[in-house]
Amino acid sequence: MAGIKKENKNRNSLIAENRFKKAPIKLPHRKNIKKKKSDRSVSSNPSFLIRLLRKISFFILKVVWSFFWRASFIVIIGMSIAVSYYYLGLKEFDSLLDERSRGSVTLENNTGEFFAWRGDNFSENLTANNISPHLKNAVLATEDRRFYAHFGISPRGIASAVYINLKEGRGPLSGHGGSTITQQTAKLVCLGKTFKQSEWESEKIYEANCRKSTVWRKLKEALYALSLEFKFSKDEILTIYINRVFLGAGARGFEAAAQRYFAKSAKVVNPSEAAMLAGLLKAPTRYAPTNNLKRAQERANLIIGLMESQKFLSTIEAKFARENPAVLSKTAQSRTGGYFADWVMASLPKYLTYETTEDVVITTTFDPIIQDAAEKAVRRVFKNQVSKHSKAQAAVIIMSSNGAVRAMVGGREESGTGLFNRATQALRQTGSSFKPIVYAAALEMGYSPNDLVNDEQMTINLPGSNSWTPKNYSNAFSGEVTLTKAFSQSLNIPAIKISEAVGRTNVSELGKKFGLLSDPTNGPAIALGTSEATLLDLVGAYATILNHGTRVEPFGWEKLQLKKNKNEILMAKSERPNMRIVNQETAQNLIFMMSEVTKNGTGKRAKFPDWEIAGKTGTSQSARDAWFIGFSKYYVAGVWMGYDDNTPLRGVTGGGLPADIWRTAMEEIHLNLMPTPLPANRQNWSLSKSIDNIASESFSLETILGRFFKNLFKSN
Repeated sequence: MAGIKKENKNRNSLIAENRFKKAPIKLPHRKNIKKKKSDRSVSSNPSFLIRLLRKISFFILKVVWSFFWRASFIVIIGMSIAVSYYYLGLKEFDSLLDERSRGSVTLENNTGEFFAWRGDNFSENLTANNISPHLKNAVLATEDRRFYAHFGISPRGIASAVYINLKEGRGPLSGHGGSTITQQTAKLVCLGKTFKQSEWESEKIYEANCRKSTVWRKLKEALYALSLEFKFSKDEILTIYINRVFLGAGARGFEAAAQRYFAKSAKVVNPSEAAMLAGLLKAPTRYAPTNNLKRAQERANLIIGLMESQKFLSTIEAKFARENPAVLSKTAQSRTGGYFADWVMASLPKYLTYETTEDVVITTTFDPIIQDAAEKAVRRVFKNQVSKHSKAQAAVIIMSSNGAVRAMVGGREESGTGLFNRATQALRQTGSSFKPIVYAAALEMGYSPNDLVNDEQMTINLPGSNSWTPKNYSNAFSGEVTLTKAFSQSLNIPAIKISEAVGRTNVSELGKKFGLLSDPTNGPAIALGTSEATLLDLVGAYATILNHGTRVEPFGWEKLQLKKNKNEILMAKSERPNMRIVNQETAQNLIFMMSEVTKNGTGKRAKFPDWEIAGKTGTSQSARDAWFIGFSKYYVAGVWMGYDDNTPLRGVTGGGLPADIWRTAMEEIHLNLMPTPLPANRQNWSLSKSIDNIASESFSLETILGRFFKNLFKSN
């Protein structure tokens, strides 16, 4: 091996290796070397800056991170404390379902159907598990489709809502809220703060404060929502929500709303009805179907689209729901009875109505068919016979002969609550509609419908005042006429003579017994109805005449019960002892005279075929009020027309438009009844001496005693 190594060391180079000489290695010029050094120093500077910047950035990030985790820790601790605070203060589940400070009142008509509601209605026994699945899905699709997945708040939903609000030019918390159902539930229970009358001016102000959308309020709402999630299950939270949410028309919760709008339980509503109910969540008043059914249906179609896109409804089901939109129940459609309901509420103790702490049901005498006839009559006459720009008002009352009020129109506004009721609240001059009282006083004193009275010019000297010369409406005189004719033609002078003959005091006292003249005038003009009364008072007085002279007091309710226990009657209408106002013969004679008003007198426009009716027209001074009050065997009805500001009517008398309204309504409600004659006295009375002569002796001892004994032995 050694030899081989030596041989390799001494062997000659190959020819190829010596063919070219290697070029000498040139060293760089010194100047160039210096330049290279300079380049190296420049290139080293960026590395230093980068390292420096990296160190600074790392330091900043370290400080930020240190602050962040410390701040986060503090926030988490604070949130935990806040959530624990709310958690410990949470009430039990059952108590959160209904925390109304006051109960509600539901009014049912004479057939047992609900027609009016007062206060916030609440219906029990509705849960997330027994509610209609369509309604449950509609609520989730509309309000919170990830309800069963999130932990009470949805950062994604909040961010999306803020973005939309800013994009649409609103504040970040104005408009879309991004609140989950849990957060909305927190708002509904007002973060656990119960309404107290000592702290709040009203419950309305209290609820408005609960709905404030400030940053601080939203934060507390989120924390309370987390406590709800820790305390209750998802189904329990949803149960609280569906029972507490306000859905318009005084309905709290979906069960009350379903009953209010569809007359059915929320447990059985179909997809279109469910969509309409869920659509109310955005704006209960605006989308209430009782306010605008078309708008409510359009809103429901949007909800159906959401249900379809989220696979709660198939394409076929969604199409069917759109083609068959929800409609209101018959009761909800009518939207009538507001005046009647307010009157009934006012007639009962406040602690059982406006201030009740329990949900109560009032059974009333209200008849929706008769109410509809009355409202249609007013609409028809005003549409066809009154200028469309007229501000004239009208009121109607229809009652059974026993005083049970069946219908009430308090004005041309047919819906609403708390409206001024011209049928029960407006005190107006009665005009000639008071004359039946004057003639009843004469009949009670022994005068006959065939007695004569001279319709002639007369002047009455009033002590301490000027003389008074009354006139008839026609400004003409009829001469000697019977009491019946004077009454049927509504002559003023005979009425005054009769009143003076029997005595103003007697007329006044009899008026009080009939339920009129709580503050009567004392002058001779009392005979012309210068005192004031309500339409309800007048109709009640005429019902007394129909009732053979026995006092009839109008009533609108029969019993009051607790909603949760309808077997327990809290109040019932008590039967009052019959109080005779005039004797039966007087009443029958007066009915005959009133029937002549509609046959041959001022009330002929009120008559309708096949029926015997009786009534009296009335027009007050300067035609500020126009009345027609009358009755058949079954019903007593009254109509008033006038202006709220006492502006005189133009060309309107009691025998005109009021009689037209009366006939239109009464004819419709008598269509299915058997014509029955009135209990009138139709005997042929012998002519008696003139009332002008009787008037001169009306206060003599002989006359007074004679009439006293005559009335004493009359049939009662």
